[in-house]
Amino acid sequence: MMTIYVKEWSSDVLAKIRPFLIEIIGAVLLGLSVVWLTADRDYSWFSGFRIEWSSRWLDVKTFFLSILLEAIPFVLLGVFFSAFIQTFVSEEQVRRWMPKHPLVALPIAGLLGFLFPVCECAIVPVVRRLIQKGMPVSVGVVFLLAGPIVNPVVLSSTYVAFARQPDMALYRGVVGFLVALAVGLLVWLFVKKNPLRLGTEAQIRHEAAHSEAMRGKLSATFAHAVDEFFDMGKFLLFGALVSSILQVYISRDFLVQIGQTPITSHLVMMGMAYLFSLCSEADAFIAASFSGTFQSSSLLAFLVFGPMLDFKTTLMLLLTFRFGFVVKLVVAITMLVLAVTLLMPI
Repeated sequence: MMTIYVKEWSSDVLAKIRPFLIEIIGAVLLGLSVVWLTADRDYSWFSGFRIEWSSRWLDVKTFFLSILLEAIPFVLLGVFFSAFIQTFVSEEQVRRWMPKHPLVALPIAGLLGFLFPVCECAIVPVVRRLIQKGMPVSVGVVFLLAGPIVNPVVLSSTYVAFARQPDMALYRGVVGFLVALAVGLLVWLFVKKNPLRLGTEAQIRHEAAHSEAMRGKLSATFAHAVDEFFDMGKFLLFGALVSSILQVYISRDFLVQIGQTPITSHLVMMGMAYLFSLCSEADAFIAASFSGTFQSSSLLAFLVFGPMLDFKTTLMLLLTFRFGFVVKLVVAITMLVLAVTLLMPI
């Protein structure tokens, strides 16, 4: 009996201190990241103790900063838009605005990107908030996947990057919309339970605490935005670091050698899109740099797959949805993008 009591007590203590431990570890890692980013090539911490960064690690630092500088403005846009939804949009309004029948709501969700030009760095917290407000999961998934592609900013950058292939922007928009719609249909048909990690009761308690602590909707909006930013920001930092390391240490010549056949070239470009974790507003220029190396359909796979699923987005999805749902989502997106882009006559 005493043993059971001790086990229950220890588990309760661990459950209470775990959030504090995570925050402490995150603060230490953030501090080390700041030191790393601000250090010169030869950095002295103490007398007699020096760190000499290699040229490759300096390249990693450059890529890391470039990814962060690209992503953070859009993450801020997304978390403030998410906080605005949380504060000013009620569940009743979400249910009233969306069509009742999923077959009508799904294509409308796929076209929302024209009205809300948000990239994949920012759309995850927005979709999470919409689902918590009552949007069906299948509809939210369509907006999640199509939004970073089917918006005027991304399509315009694609048109500029592929000046010699202006139809690439059209192909990107059409294929992105079709794949997102197909994934949404699969979710509607086979996912019956709410896949969000945070339960409804816990979310209600969280929102009630904010309502009691905050005065007025403006302060509540900023409070929710700060919470969302720190939730997503730590995963963005980790994903950007891993992506920058892979960009430096994986040779482009090696990728070209293994991408000789249509299937392998598609897989290579999709793998690069996943690992590089570029913002959809800028990835078209990276894809265009491979125009002389890979087929146009492979470049299209890069342009469609990356905004839907990359390394940092996967981490954000794991924070938002249950593990099993994320795995199924990854498999569905990968198979559909590969199949559709292989069949495209370009």
